[in-house]
Amino acid sequence: MTPPADPPSPSPAADDRLVGAAQAGDRRALERLLREHQPRIYAVCRRITGNDTDALDATQDALLAIVRGLPRFDARSRFSTWAYRVATNTCLDELRRRRRRPLVGLPEHDDGAAVDLADPRAPDPGVTASDRLDVDAALADLPPEFRAAVVLRDLCQLDYAEIAEVLDVPAGTVRSRIARGRAQLADRLGNRSDAPERPTTAP
Repeated sequence: MTPPADPPSPSPAADDRLVGAAQAGDRRALERLLREHQPRIYAVCRRITGNDTDALDATQDALLAIVRGLPRFDARSRFSTWAYRVATNTCLDELRRRRRRPLVGLPEHDDGAAVDLADPRAPDPGVTASDRLDVDAALADLPPEFRAAVVLRDLCQLDYAEIAEVLDVPAGTVRSRIARGRAQLADRLGNRSDAPERPTTAP
């Protein structure tokens, strides 16, 4: 069993229009861009952090980082890929902080930036609550670098080249992390079927 795919992302062409308008100062375009990508960003954060509280915090931090970084976004990659990279790095930073300190409360955002968006939490389509809990627990046992690679492949449907870009590692490292992460995930879920690798557009 692998994490279910999130809802389809907006088309790259629609993203390009919204990004261009947002970079030109159109606040409505910025808000629409964030709203359309927020559910997918939350889904990534939920799977990588392993709980709703940290996922909501990471989602908010990622959205704020996207707002701050958007003026420098140069469209060399798809906006969705860049947004996943921001979200993934935010989550991995949070996991590193979590290992260094006890949980003492929720972080506060004091930079004054406001992103007025609805709560992004929503059930994963086509998956039962027990399935979700099983997958969440199994993912939480994976090393963060394996977890991120598996989530980006099986939840976000990114190809190996995109995951390599998101994680800033070679494609061969991505393949290794996904293979090892899936093997550990299958072992924890009691599913040792040797399903063939899905096709990818990466070379």
